[in-house]
Amino acid sequence: MRENRLANGPCPISTDGCMKLVVASNNAKKRTEIAVILAVLGIELVTAEDTIFIDVVEDADTFAGNAQKKAEAFAAANNCAAIADDSGLCVDVLKGAPGVYSARFAGESATDADNNLKLLNALAGHANRAAHFICHLHLAFPNDDTSLQAEGRVSGDILEQASGVSGFGYDPLFFCPELGKAFADCTPAEKASVSHRGRALRQLAERLKEYV
Repeated sequence: MRENRLANGPCPISTDGCMKLVVASNNAKKRTEIAVILAVLGIELVTAEDTIFIDVVEDADTFAGNAQKKAEAFAAANNCAAIADDSGLCVDVLKGAPGVYSARFAGESATDADNNLKLLNALAGHANRAAHFICHLHLAFPNDDTSLQAEGRVSGDILEQASGVSGFGYDPLFFCPELGKAFADCTPAEKASVSHRGRALRQLAERLKEYV
């Protein structure tokens, strides 16, 4: 475990007018996406090097439950306000699966490619390929019961084969009608403009401004 460089005092929620938060995630790609969106909104993230990473068992049966567990754990460990994201893909004909199991759809050690392949096999022969992404955000403060939450979603369809090389997770298979292409064919800015995570972050940022 890294030395807690924030241990000498609580991480300020704002410094020189810029809010500072720890991202409660060990997923480098997700941290980067969150950082890019929040930077535009005037919110600064504590760097990965200055963040204590901890393993949080995501055993809740809802996105909200998992996001809360991660946010509270990282806030306590880093003595700083922490934002956690739990998100996933919900496919209509699969009765909402993979849902909270999106990252481990094909098993605990599954890669993005493994999960995408399992999804394609599960949808083989299905004409209805409607799906939506959900992102639930939870912002927790150390030694404080106060929290802020937000949720965003985006609807689309699952392609019959992967397209694009950007993004991560199910992005190569998720066709977004609003953009007219798969998320993996989008630039980060294009994806953020309509994505579940982008919508949730913008919603949370507004609530955070009101809180401050």
